[in-house]
Amino acid sequence: MSHSRHRTEAPPLEREDSGTFSLGKMITAKPGKTPIQVLHEYGMKTKNIPVYECERSDVQIHVPTFTFRVTVGDITCTGEGTSKKLAKHRAAEAAINILKANASICFAVPDPLMPDPSKQPKNQLNPIGSLQELAIHHGWRLPEYTLSQEGGPAHKREYTTICRLESFMETGKGASKKQAKRNAAEKFLAKFSNISPENHISLTNMVGHSLGCTWHSLRNSPGEKINLLKRSLLSLPNTDYIQLLSEIAKEQGFTITYLDIEELSANGQYQCLAELSTSPITVCHGSGISCSNAQSDAAHNALQYLKIIAERK
Repeated sequence: MSHSRHRTEAPPLEREDSGTFSLGKMITAKPGKTPIQVLHEYGMKTKNIPVYECERSDVQIHVPTFTFRVTVGDITCTGEGTSKKLAKHRAAEAAINILKANASICFAVPDPLMPDPSKQPKNQLNPIGSLQELAIHHGWRLPEYTLSQEGGPAHKREYTTICRLESFMETGKGASKKQAKRNAAEKFLAKFSNISPENHISLTNMVGHSLGCTWHSLRNSPGEKINLLKRSLLSLPNTDYIQLLSEIAKEQGFTITYLDIEELSANGQYQCLAELSTSPITVCHGSGISCSNAQSDAAHNALQYLKIIAERK
C-alpha cells in the first residue's frame, strides 16, 4: 500500500490561463499514462520536478521490498513494492491523489474519443487507465502492450495489439493503434468483472493461479524435469542452471523473469533477482562477478528452492 504524509500544507495549485488545472488536463488528455509520467508532466508545468529517493531496499529476503520517497514541491509521499519501478509508481500515485484531491478533479475521467460514454459501463470509460489502476492496486506488473499486426488497405487499416498482464494475455483489434489497445484492455476488464469484492476468491489469487503451478502441483507432478530435479545434487560443475530452470518452467507452466539490480553487493558483486510466476510467486536472489553469473546464481538458488518444495510431503 502507498503511504503519504505532508511536511507542510500543500501549496495553492497553479492554474493555466484558461483557468483549468493543468494536472486535470494532462490526465484527461493522456489517460493511459503511468503515475510517474503524469506526475513528471505536472512537475514540468509547475516547475516542481519530482525527486525520487530510495529509502529502503531489502533484496536478501524471499520477497524483496523497496521503498521510494517522492518530493514534489512541499508534498512528500512514499510507496512500497517488490520492484523499484512499482515502488516509484505507488509513490507517484500517492502524490497524484493528494494533488487531485486539492484540485477536486477525478482521475478516472472519460476519454473524449469514446463514441457515447453514457452507454458504457462506468469502469469502461477508459479501459486502458482502469486496467492500469487495477494492476497498481493489486501490486501486479503494469500491463504491457505490443503491436503484433498491421494490415488492410490504406482506407481501412486494422491493427492488432497484444496486452500482457502477469500471466494473462489478450489481443485487441481496431481501426487505430489506440482502439486496438482499448479493446485488449476491455477484454481484461471483462475477464475480471465477475469477481466481486464480496467474493472470497480475490483477483490476486486469480492471477496467481492462472498458470496452475502451485506447490501442490509441483509435489504431485509426473513431469520428467521436475522429478529429475528431485534426484539432482545441483552441485555438479558446468551445469547450465538457467537452461535447467527454463526447461522446468516450460514443463510446469510458469514463467521466469530475471531482474538485474543496479547496486553492487557489499563485496562488489553484481546482483540479480529471479522471479517465478508460481503460486505463490517465488523470488530468489543471486550474485556473481558478472550479470550473467548473477543470473546463473539466482537460477541455481531458485532450483534449490523448487527442489525443497517439490520433495515435501
